[in-house]
Amino acid sequence: RARHTAAEELAVPVDVFTPEQIHSQGTTETTQILSQLSPSVNFPRQSVSDATEIVRPFTMRGLSPDHTLVLLNGKRRHHTALTHYYGAGQGAGSSGVDMNAIPAGAIDRIEILRDGAAAQYGSDAIAGVVNIITKKGNGGTLEGFASRPTESGGAESRVNASWGRATDRGNFRVTADWYKQSELNKGSRDYFRCGQQYIFDPTTGARRDVVDPRTGTYHCSDLLWGQVWLYDYAEFYGNGTTNIPHASGRLAQYDYDGNLANYIPGYAPDPNPPYGLGTPPGWFPVAYDRASEAVANADSPFQDASSLIPKVERETLYADGEFKIDDHLTAYAEALFNRRKTTVNSYRQFWTYIYNSNSGDLGILFPAGDNPLAAGWTGANWLSPTPITNHAGSFIDVTYNRFVSGLRGDVGKTWNWDVSLQYSYSDGAYTDEQVFNDAIADQYFATGSCVGQVTSVRGVPCIDVPWLDPQFLAGNISPDVSAFLFGSETGHTKYRQWTLEGYTTGKLMDLPTGPLNVAIGAQYQSDSINDTPGPITLAGNAWGTTTSGITKGDQTTKAIFGEIAVPLLHDLPGVKNLELNGSVRYTNVDTYGGDTTYKAGLAWQIMPSFKVRLNQGTSFRSPALYELYLADQTSFVSQARIDPCTRWGDAVAAGTIPQRVADNCAAAGFAPDYTGGTVTATVITGGGLGVLKAETSKSRTAGFVWHPSFANLNLSVDFFDIEVSNEVSQLGAKQIVFGCYNSLFFPNDPLCNLFDRTGLQEGIDNVHDSYINIADQQERGWDIELTYQTRLGPGNLTINTQNTFKTRDLQALFADTVEDTNGRFGNPKWVGNLNLTYETGPWEFYYGLDLVGPVSNEKHYGGNTATYYGETVRVVLKADSVIYHAVSMAYDFKSAGVKATLGVANLANQKPPQVTTLNLGELETQGNSAFYSQYDWVGRRYFLNLKKSF
Repeated sequence: RARHTAAEELAVPVDVFTPEQIHSQGTTETTQILSQLSPSVNFPRQSVSDATEIVRPFTMRGLSPDHTLVLLNGKRRHHTALTHYYGAGQGAGSSGVDMNAIPAGAIDRIEILRDGAAAQYGSDAIAGVVNIITKKGNGGTLEGFASRPTESGGAESRVNASWGRATDRGNFRVTADWYKQSELNKGSRDYFRCGQQYIFDPTTGARRDVVDPRTGTYHCSDLLWGQVWLYDYAEFYGNGTTNIPHASGRLAQYDYDGNLANYIPGYAPDPNPPYGLGTPPGWFPVAYDRASEAVANADSPFQDASSLIPKVERETLYADGEFKIDDHLTAYAEALFNRRKTTVNSYRQFWTYIYNSNSGDLGILFPAGDNPLAAGWTGANWLSPTPITNHAGSFIDVTYNRFVSGLRGDVGKTWNWDVSLQYSYSDGAYTDEQVFNDAIADQYFATGSCVGQVTSVRGVPCIDVPWLDPQFLAGNISPDVSAFLFGSETGHTKYRQWTLEGYTTGKLMDLPTGPLNVAIGAQYQSDSINDTPGPITLAGNAWGTTTSGITKGDQTTKAIFGEIAVPLLHDLPGVKNLELNGSVRYTNVDTYGGDTTYKAGLAWQIMPSFKVRLNQGTSFRSPALYELYLADQTSFVSQARIDPCTRWGDAVAAGTIPQRVADNCAAAGFAPDYTGGTVTATVITGGGLGVLKAETSKSRTAGFVWHPSFANLNLSVDFFDIEVSNEVSQLGAKQIVFGCYNSLFFPNDPLCNLFDRTGLQEGIDNVHDSYINIADQQERGWDIELTYQTRLGPGNLTINTQNTFKTRDLQALFADTVEDTNGRFGNPKWVGNLNLTYETGPWEFYYGLDLVGPVSNEKHYGGNTATYYGETVRVVLKADSVIYHAVSMAYDFKSAGVKATLGVANLANQKPPQVTTLNLGELETQGNSAFYSQYDWVGRRYFLNLKKSF
């Protein structure tokens, strides 16, 4: 704020981008604009099995989206209400600003400050600032954009109109925008559709995947479906041996096609009557060796229909204007109305626990007797039938309104001031499909029919669910049973913010070396959140998901800040200019306390063509509303799905857990055939008011800019070192337990203190997954950007390349658990782009490439081999560089005021890297693809943009 020079003269790196440059690359999305500006940007997209909202918030250099400030015409915007299905309003306070709420037709340019500015703007500017500048002036545009992939799914369409008027006394502009993105589901791409094991012979390199004999192709190894999980107690009750062929063959699968006997053996005759397992005809044990693994059902059509990119529709209306009251005073205002509707298709498993039909006669039930609900199933076994259903989708409807009004003016010739009031409000309505808990939990270990009873929460007549019916297990559920089991609910996350801000900037005095510029200001901000879950969740009747109350709270932030720009030296040998920049900010948050942050920078103009810049700063962020006030929540999870020590001997032999996990389970005292607990584990979450510490950070940057006189060339090189401490995070129950046993620091990893067990046999009791402070994150590396322009033939050629090389990417959940993830999947050491534009007359030709550098998790895993059912196989845990090409051409029909752009994105139809899908604890996958946001999911697509100016 203390500086009013041109962007290229700033002491910090600033990028400027226009929508016209983006159209040549085949997108109108603001997030994609930013990805071109900073190639290290990562857009985290959460898999649909974990969230109902796929968002791509802007991050810088691998940091959280909360660490980059987004401004609209120099004014901050608050987070919109974003919600997730696994918790009412989950992520509403920490999912980042939805930058695509800003209509593309209103954008004139986007400025990126790739340097920490927390002392000037607040803690959300640790990694940098994005300032979106809207259009001014007379005239209007009407624009249409369409992108169509060569395969179905992932298409985009956009129409926007903008019109403005400018006079000597002021200007105004109105912009309307409509955008639609079609769903991309898992089954629409072969590289996502069906995850094969993708393992190889270490010597010959031949594929060693199991082959499904029913199809003659490599086995699909996605989520198992339709099985009955078995808890076998034949040895315990009968003092003999079990008749299950292999301990891990605790999954019983129905022979839907009537041919499993051709490929695997059925259940052997009971060697220990009457305690050994007996099943009705048509049931086979699976997933205990290579042959049975090959026929385990893991390719449900529900999975293929699930969303990877959801269907999204947005409608936006934006207006701004200003009026010059007199020569020294101007009034301005902005209004933004946005609505976003998101539809997600998904799937889920659900389960219950049932005794065998003769459990009472064997002394397992009291009183003794038969269980008619399990007719044909006999022996000392508990059954856990696990059906699959597509009753797991969601619909999100978010409205977001923002209003700004202000006055700005000048005093004399050297001082300017600005005072503004901003109000913004968002309401996210989230509709989730649920499974009623009382339809299942009321009948856990039932010994007979429930007809004549009513459920404990809803009070509706109970019906007997056909848990062991093969069609029910496959998801073919009758209407009456579906109505008893399933329902839907709608909750709301409301977020409100008031901000009053004022500052003045100008020249304090003239020094012999130049003007001494200063800026001072203050800010008052009030935030409130009110998240009210739907009635099913509020009643604690949502099976398998979070039981939650109302999350409600408010927070007031006060801040004062000052900046100074001091010219130290001027026009000396080797010193064209030397300027010191300093800023300080004091922030006080009523829910936490206060702290002071600073930034100091030095800009050394050695000669007109060469400048060196140095900056160092700190930041402070108190915990956000949602992190503080989240109402206590409880949920539950199956022991088999959360405890990696269950039958770890078989699991490591099958390659479904890493050797490190097996070693740590053994060290903890668990036998290789440990059967796991039988009662579901409870997950406890909540806010951290009074417990959480504030996040702090330090950032250091150093670089130079070279603009030689002999060529139209601009080169900038910047070193960055950003460290964030006490970052607030919620880890997730599975990550906590698995992370403990997969830790290099077991058993002293603090993750191991976040859950508890009942002895060594009864499983995990509670997992504590509230918001916590994690120790440290550090990003270090280099940004290099080169722009060169020259005359070539009849036209002009522009070459631009941006690259980020990271040298360190430290992640530490706790002080003694530091790991460098640099170079692993999701954190490549090198990302970059190259853009060539040639303009001649009305024609414009573009070629661009985006590069994601090589990645490898082999070092962290401990090599590139694993054991799969006693066989050593080579696993793929690395990928070479991936390059995405885009080409386009544009023609400007100047007489008609129309510009047309036609092109192809992902020209070579580059797929995400193919990797091993065995559960090695290393990679996120969908199908055989590494599932990380740096990689293109949609594939080759053709696009057309038409723009009419008037």
